[in-house]
Amino acid sequence: MIHEVDEVIEGLLKGGALAGSGVDVSFEAPTRDWAARRNTTAVNAYLYDIREDVRRRHRGSAPVEDARGIVLKRRQPPRWFRLSYLVTAWTKQPKDEHRLLSAVLATLLPRELIAVDELPGALGALGLSMPLTVAGLQTEARSLAEIWSALGGELKPSLDLVVTAPFPAYPEYDVGPPATQGAAFRVRAVDGSAENSPERRHRPRQVAQAAAARAAARGLPGEHGSTATAADHPDADPVRK
Repeated sequence: MIHEVDEVIEGLLKGGALAGSGVDVSFEAPTRDWAARRNTTAVNAYLYDIREDVRRRHRGSAPVEDARGIVLKRRQPPRWFRLSYLVTAWTKQPKDEHRLLSAVLATLLPRELIAVDELPGALGALGLSMPLTVAGLQTEARSLAEIWSALGGELKPSLDLVVTAPFPAYPEYDVGPPATQGAAFRVRAVDGSAENSPERRHRPRQVAQAAAARAAARGLPGEHGSTATAADHPDADPVRK
């Protein structure tokens, strides 16, 4: 994903105030050897620090959807990393370098956020915009003097460009098949028969007849206060005397 961030930065530096200027954009380390080989006006964006922005870390899971919006998988939220670039201008005259840095600053300052449709490849597929800061307070552990000392070069005016980029976190987890019908339920009686079955519809009458037969056998009043007999209920089970 870092190479895709490089593509975004190169596109920004070649646009805006520098559009049509023919200035080269390089991502090599600005060492003495590189400076000696350079024979054209150039803007150098050297990536000197990569570290996670833990304030943006989230837990949980994010859905992975297809073109129809159906969730195919779930994965952890992306992790965000601060990519710090040392931006310098290289010409033959210091005043020309200052003008070039001014044009770079004018190009980058309006771009506080890089939209999703400007991001290439897998970076754009995440659907997340990228924050961008230029010439802000340096929060990395390394100072610019230490960076130039490590590069073996002379200290030059520079801009600190920080791009906070999302990186996908793996693994991905499978999900169940999508629901194709609405929610539905079925009601069954205690004995397991369906509520609308023929057996279930005739069961209350059969139960009442059996209860009346038992009451007649004991000489108890029937449903209307009279003493019921088994003969009054032909559908009831015969009662042994």
